Amino acid sequence: MGTALKDTFDPKAFLARVGQGKTISEYKKHQNIFCQGETATSVFYIQKGRVKLTVLSEQGKEAVVGILEAGQFFGEGCLNGHPLRIATTTALEDCVITSITTAAMMSTLYNEPAFSELFMAYLLTRNSRVEEDLIDQLFNSSEKRLARLLLILANFGKEGVTQPIAVELSQETLAEMIGTTRSRVSFFMNKFRKLGFISYNGKIEVHNSLLNAVLNDKPQIRREDA
Repeated sequence: MGTALKDTFDPKAFLARVGQGKTISEYKKHQNIFCQGETATSVFYIQKGRVKLTVLSEQGKEAVVGILEAGQFFGEGCLNGHPLRIATTTALEDCVITSITTAAMMSTLYNEPAFSELFMAYLLTRNSRVEEDLIDQLFNSSEKRLARLLLILANFGKEGVTQPIAVELSQETLAEMIGTTRSRVSFFMNKFRKLGFISYNGKIEVHNSLLNAVLNDKPQIRREDA
């Protein structure tokens, strides 16, 4: 009987239900989930919506360090003994988010292999993304970094069709995420539109031609000064 129950454990169904050590909350656009410096006592899982991660330096400069979407965890630093939040998380749109206490998270990871597999897959994917971002910052031009960011934000390739970027991001935010100025982002966005890489129809829509330009490193996207 015990084995049968284990075999039917569904990690995503588990995350979608309220239970011991778990709560589910709705957050409005622009609402903070937690703030940098707060006590870290739980892990979060995004059921619906997107979340922005920002970090504030000692000098008061704020930088966007990531955009998370449905199906991703965040705040897992508490599992590694971090007592305080190292970033602020803000809803970019209306969100539904599951909160799991550290104790409940550790217990489920230990007792449910299917949940451990889901969480490990997330960690490995995030680690690969961090490595790619580092390489991007070190070796690619700001133009190519913007192109890659737009492709990521559009979830390009996941559905096999072009799709609008679901959230509204200012040029200042895009500039912070790729480490350049707003004026450079404005210049590149206008250039991408003229080349047919993107289009505007209320929201930004990314086309196949942008992916081809990045993959083939065509002259339109050059290694130029950031």
